Amino acid sequence: MSLSLLHLPSLQKCSSPLSPYPSLPPCFHVPCSERRKPRAIWSTSISCCFPQQLQQSVVVVERNATSPSVLLSERKVVRFGLPSKGRMAADTLDLLKDCQLLVKQVNPRQYVAEIPQLSNLEVWFQRPKDIVRKLLAGDLDLGIVGFDTFSEYGLGNEDLIIVHNALGYGDCRLSLAIPNHGIFESINSVRELSQMPQWTAKPLRVATGFTHLGPKFMKDNGFLNVTFSIADGALEAAPAMGIADAILDLVSSGTTLKENNLKEIEGGVLLESQAILVARKKSLIEQKDVRDRTKEILERLEAHLRAVDQFTVTAHMRGSSAEEVAGRVRSQPSLSGLEGPTISPVFSKHNGKVTPDYHAIVICVPKKALYKSVQQLREIGGSGVLVSPLTYIFEEVTPRWKELLLKLQL
Repeated sequence: MSLSLLHLPSLQKCSSPLSPYPSLPPCFHVPCSERRKPRAIWSTSISCCFPQQLQQSVVVVERNATSPSVLLSERKVVRFGLPSKGRMAADTLDLLKDCQLLVKQVNPRQYVAEIPQLSNLEVWFQRPKDIVRKLLAGDLDLGIVGFDTFSEYGLGNEDLIIVHNALGYGDCRLSLAIPNHGIFESINSVRELSQMPQWTAKPLRVATGFTHLGPKFMKDNGFLNVTFSIADGALEAAPAMGIADAILDLVSSGTTLKENNLKEIEGGVLLESQAILVARKKSLIEQKDVRDRTKEILERLEAHLRAVDQFTVTAHMRGSSAEEVAGRVRSQPSLSGLEGPTISPVFSKHNGKVTPDYHAIVICVPKKALYKSVQQLREIGGSGVLVSPLTYIFEEVTPRWKELLLKLQL
């Protein structure tokens, strides 16, 4: 398979055989305006449409090449990477705020911030793909990104570990889409697409920004003649413009695809994605501060996310004993609560005498079953029903933290 590059914006053609950047092909140079201190560029090996002698990797390093790597081991502060822009950034800040972790940024133009509730921790605002790259490089210890970004730029590296895999926002899927007309009108599956005779004489052209996941998916599904064009944004226009036969992109509702006469096909979903909390495995193993901050962030997230779809329901019910009241409550399936109802006596005063004629019932009820649960509670004698939202549900031991320690063998 070959991968056609649409552009290399940071490189310009040069007639000189000498290049100030020895890692770049001799026919390219970096413009004068960009000639600062040597930088490392992220390495991506791609087969492109350039002549064979120019098909070589461009090596890029994120950190300044002159900075000694020993500084990474000397760094004591924990670094937490958060998305810098867009809906993902806003939803991330909202979630942390709901967990009483307010990100305090002195200047909105600054890339560094803090969370006062977490000592010895810096927040760094970065593009999601750079969060993954900086985790791999050791410049960050924790980060929140989409699972799609983690999968594309993490490249299966074992030094990245998912701490929480379902933060509840950023839902989308990475999917292959083709036109719903012309030669593709009767094509409804990846298998049918791969068997089209057209791809014998010419390659299937796919526009995508996922240059790792895309080629792997096509190869795994039997496509032998594919050309990829790299593009970011507005991929839906590529087939109509005649520059691609299919696109491989993130899809949320699918409305944009339909409006551009495109369709998803059976077997074409590469992955389902949402926001996740990810960490650098080496940092977790070697640095106690990283483990401590990770544990607190994880416990707050998990407790809040578990509570977000639950209500606390309290009611009074007449009964001779707590056991008798509990029996009535447990007879209704939707009133079982997390582990069962909490029953306690209510001491009422009648004719000068205090007696526990009533019992208070406290249960947790899912939002979707709230009205049904209240109705059942009233049917078995419940009155004075109070409903209030929950903020946290803390377990004795946070399940995901326990799983993480097992993965780390700690």
